[in-house]
Amino acid sequence: MRRLISLLAVASLLVISLPVHSALPPAPVEHGMIFGGQWAHANNTSASVTNLTDLPAVVEVYTATWCENCVDVEHGLDDVQAEGALQQYHIHRAVGESQDPFGQEYLDYRWKNRYGATSITNGQQPPGVVFNGTMMKEGSVTDEASLYVEFFNMANQSLGLGDGSTSFSWTPNGTQSGTVTWALTIDDSHLENATLEVTAWVVEAGADFEEGTNGLGTYPHILRDIVFLGEERQGTALIGLPEPFDGNDLEVHLIYQVIPIVEDEEEVIEPNEGEDTPSLSFVATTAAIMMAVISRRKH
Repeated sequence: MRRLISLLAVASLLVISLPVHSALPPAPVEHGMIFGGQWAHANNTSASVTNLTDLPAVVEVYTATWCENCVDVEHGLDDVQAEGALQQYHIHRAVGESQDPFGQEYLDYRWKNRYGATSITNGQQPPGVVFNGTMMKEGSVTDEASLYVEFFNMANQSLGLGDGSTSFSWTPNGTQSGTVTWALTIDDSHLENATLEVTAWVVEAGADFEEGTNGLGTYPHILRDIVFLGEERQGTALIGLPEPFDGNDLEVHLIYQVIPIVEDEEEVIEPNEGEDTPSLSFVATTAAIMMAVISRRKH
């Protein structure tokens, strides 16, 4: 009987110690909105004019080739994208990464610097999804009927851009460069106390990696580069293109970023070997608390 009780106690402790995969609701992000999504195949001349209210949601996806939960997230996003409601941009984990060939450290650090401070888990582990730079969803568990429903609702949350339009054209110059031309018409109120950054996001439509342990094999929407074009609402810029991982399927996307002007600059995460080590201030604070507790017990 005692042995049975002991076994039940051990089993209870094991159940308690198991991780709880609770659904994390979307959380607001306070680093400025991102919008756009007009694009062209890098080897084709293209031009388009789109009303701001007709733009798809810009969705940044933090992922990795070993991340099994990411597959569920990406399939949910694919279903919404098929309806024209969003455009995906996959940022592959790179910092300290040995299993994913598609990550680039400066894009990984961009994700961390922009979204790490508001990340609920703050562990920088995929999957993570951000809609229009303003709403973050972490993990693959949802309280909605499905991930599709949750992503559909997030994609259809209006940025309130109002009347206005954006024009975009791309003219390739061989296979390694091309010219981007843009023009943005938008109400000045959306840019108050903020800086407009016009960027070209270079995307590889898909690349193969059979060693990827999450079973996808072909990895889509890979963000290869972010090229700063300027701060003016209209202009023209010549940009270079990276070499594709495989095939000939690069795309050039026009993305606008609205960066709020803040008086105190936020701490920027820089590459270093001790990234996962607690900060000295944290260690010092913890030590001070422990010393205070010990001192109180002595008295």
